[in-house]
Amino acid sequence: MKMRELEERTGVDREVIRILIREGLVPEPERPARNRAEYGENHVAAIAAVRQLQQTSRLTLKEIKGALDGNGLAQAGPAVAYRQLEELLAMRLGMREARLIPLASLLEKFPKAEHDASAFARMGMLTLIDSEDGVMISFADARLVEIWGHVREVGFVEETGFPPENIAFYLEGADFIARNEAQLFLEMSAGRFAEDRAATMLHAVLPLMLDFVGLLRIKSFMKHIGIDGR
Repeated sequence: MKMRELEERTGVDREVIRILIREGLVPEPERPARNRAEYGENHVAAIAAVRQLQQTSRLTLKEIKGALDGNGLAQAGPAVAYRQLEELLAMRLGMREARLIPLASLLEKFPKAEHDASAFARMGMLTLIDSEDGVMISFADARLVEIWGHVREVGFVEETGFPPENIAFYLEGADFIARNEAQLFLEMSAGRFAEDRAATMLHAVLPLMLDFVGLLRIKSFMKHIGIDGR
C-alpha cells in the first residue's frame, strides 16, 4: 500500500509515521524503486502498537524506543504494555519472536530473580531460553519476575510461608479466562470484522478487560476474607 492508504488505515498523519520510522519504532518500507515506498500489514500493526502504548500505557516515544533498545521501562507499565513491546520489537526486526533480555540483568534489583524464574518455569508460567549470553527471557516474562520481586519486598517470602509455588493456581485461572475470552471473540467476530479492525479492537479492549477482571478479583477476595467488597 502507499503512504496515503497507510494514513487512512491507521488514522496517523504521514509526518508522524515518518518520525516513527526514523526513530526505528516502525519498520522501513519496501522500496522497489528510488522514489517509491510500499507499506504492508506489519506497518499498520506496528503503528497501532505504538499508538496503543502511548494512549493506554502513557509511554512516550523516547520510553518506547528505550525499551526496544534493551533499556527497560523507567517505571513499570500495565501488563499489556510488555506484550505490545514484544510484538512491536518482533515487527521492527522482522522476526516472529521479539528480542530476549538476560535474566541476570534483573539480579541487581531482585537478588532472587533466578530462583523465582526457575520456579515459574517449572510451573509453566514462563520460558527460560539458554543462549551463548546466558539464560534469556522475554519482556513479559521479565515483568513476572519483577512483580514477584516486589511481592518479596513486602514480606511474602519462603520464611513466612509464601514461596513462588503457592501461586501455581494463577496459571490455571488465567488460562481459563483467556481461553474463554479467545473463544468468545473468535465466535462473535467471525465474518463480521476485517482482520485489521479485529486487531485494533483487541488492542483497545485488552487493557480495559485486565482492569475489569482485576476489580472483580478484588471484590471476590474481600468477600472471601470476610470484608464486604461492594
